[in-house]
Amino acid sequence: MGRRLGELTRNQTKCMIEVGGVRLIDRMLTQLQALPLTRVVIVVGYQGDGLRRHIADRYPDLNIEYVENELYDRTNNIYSLALARQQLMEDDTLLIESDLILDERLFPLLLDNPWPNLALVAKYQSWMDGTMVRLDEDLCITSFVPKSSFHYEERDQYYKTVNVYKFSRDFLRTKYVPFLEVYMRTVGDNEYYEQVLRVLTFLDRTELKALPIGDEHWYEIDDIQDLDIAETLFAEGEDLWRSYSRRFGGFWRFPGMLDFNYLVNPYFPSARLKAELMASFDALLTQYPSGMAVNSLLAGKYLGLAPDLVVPGNGAAELIKVVMEQTPGRLGVVYPTFEEYPNRKESADLVIYTPANADFAYTADDLMEFYADKSLAMLLLINPDNPSGNYIPRAEVLRLLSWCEQQGVRLLVDESFVDFARCYPDGTLLSDDLLRAHPSLIVMKSISKSYGVPGLRLGVLASADGELIRTIRHEVSIWNINSFGEYYMQIYGKYEADYHRACRLFREERDRFEAELRRISFLRVIPSEANYFLCEVTDRFTSAELAILLIKRDNILIKDCGYKKAFAGKHYVRIAVRDTADNDRLLRALRALEVE
Repeated sequence: MGRRLGELTRNQTKCMIEVGGVRLIDRMLTQLQALPLTRVVIVVGYQGDGLRRHIADRYPDLNIEYVENELYDRTNNIYSLALARQQLMEDDTLLIESDLILDERLFPLLLDNPWPNLALVAKYQSWMDGTMVRLDEDLCITSFVPKSSFHYEERDQYYKTVNVYKFSRDFLRTKYVPFLEVYMRTVGDNEYYEQVLRVLTFLDRTELKALPIGDEHWYEIDDIQDLDIAETLFAEGEDLWRSYSRRFGGFWRFPGMLDFNYLVNPYFPSARLKAELMASFDALLTQYPSGMAVNSLLAGKYLGLAPDLVVPGNGAAELIKVVMEQTPGRLGVVYPTFEEYPNRKESADLVIYTPANADFAYTADDLMEFYADKSLAMLLLINPDNPSGNYIPRAEVLRLLSWCEQQGVRLLVDESFVDFARCYPDGTLLSDDLLRAHPSLIVMKSISKSYGVPGLRLGVLASADGELIRTIRHEVSIWNINSFGEYYMQIYGKYEADYHRACRLFREERDRFEAELRRISFLRVIPSEANYFLCEVTDRFTSAELAILLIKRDNILIKDCGYKKAFAGKHYVRIAVRDTADNDRLLRALRALEVE
């Protein structure tokens, strides 16, 4: 009945909903049509007449017959299956639930396996619900684990049943159907058919094996979020990359996804820091965080600043929004750029400088020359820049700051990536003395990027402009930092040496990764001081084609930048730098594309 899908199933059964414009039942029957089957038996109930009318004569080769469950609203799938027990005992059978969407490779994988009784299974992921199984070293299913017996501390041992099975006629006649009938007489008809398999396994009366599906795509659609995820997993063409990029994260919902789009530190936080956070999980989850006064103190401690100079934010994005709204007038901005800043201004208020060279490189002198005759309220410098990775040394930024002061222009420096620069730790502008000497200076820092904790949503704005600080604190909510972020800032100091080590390891890996990327014939790699490389796609693919291929074939997400106006129709991608194992996986995928 699909009640959790709301309006989508008000007048139709669940398998009639669409994913990517194709109904679940049509996708499944089309896949079954390619298999050597003698017939397809469909158990119908809720809105069964509508399903019959839709199928009609669309699939003449499948020899479809129907079984009617008139008690669909007060029985469960054990009863629906029992209604078809006569058909079960007549043939070897595939048992499939109709709310599934599966990669087309899975059915042949199941049929081609010689084992007669087989269940498709997937390694447990956090999104999965329902019946789990345990396997032995021979891939035999040793136990079925219902929800009530699921233990999260044992999750690494679990596999989720995909709800697709292959049963031999002999197994169905001599074991499964007889036990099904006894179970229903004993327990009732509002149960699940997996319970019978559980009993058989417990009695050691079955030879049921598991077939792990690895990274093949599948999803079970029970609610609207399931539908949304399935739409992304099974999107095609340009919709595929667009479906992922519009999510802005949350990729832990997609098993095996390797994210080279969003930018973090692959070597921090350390295992000990994470263990300390987890040790306090109960208290942090169930108690309120502190307000702005305490969190400003912690943010100042975190960065070595006086608390009166600092505003902590729910990510830098919260602070960017407020500071843009509180700074009327024209904004000088270098394109291509991180568009969260210009998106907060009217286009008429943007004064755009685009470097006239292939690497989008620029200096402090370039900015001063371009903006010398422009009237600005504020100049934005992202340093290192995003997506180009261009970096202006600290001494030159201070010279630019002096020029801005002479011009009566506020300078906003976003140094979210400065810890990745070769000058680390000497590149930052975050010091009490410097900020107090230059009250028109604003420094923004995203904690997500260099510290590798994007899930905590932390950012910091620093300035000696007391009025601006007071205004921003007033504009954000009283509890804009959650308890996990607050506690992280509190304990970070104990792990600062780990962070310095992580930044050193990162720079070593970035150098290695850059050298290997330069060997890819269709990429031109632009030098970078940040944790990403902007690459021009020079041959074989457009930037969109490359992004789509990597998702489709390798479950790897990169950022397609080709649509940005600053690139003037050329094709660019941005590739994050991750750890050695992840970077090598991307390199293997790129090399495979070279030889095809």
